[in-house]
Amino acid sequence: MQSIREIIDLLACPETHTPLAVADDELVAELNEAVRAGTLVDRAGNKVTEPLQGALVRDDGCIAYPVRESIPVLLIPAGIPLDQPALRDRA
Repeated sequence: MQSIREIIDLLACPETHTPLAVADDELVAELNEAVRAGTLVDRAGNKVTEPLQGALVRDDGCIAYPVRESIPVLLIPAGIPLDQPALRDRA
């Protein structure tokens, strides 16, 4: 049976098909702070209203895909741009 790490290594960005990495705790906390503030939006322009359990970040560091209930949401519109003003340390 494959480990979680091996499975994550098989996942890729649905848009660019490039590798994804597990977001560090600091980034997840920053994303969730923006969720609580009501300022985080996804690529579709929708306000993100549910806290993230985790995230997978595209290898270029531009997009994070949310993890909810231990399931990565690898849909292009669900991607969260990491250059938005809500993320002050990354803008």
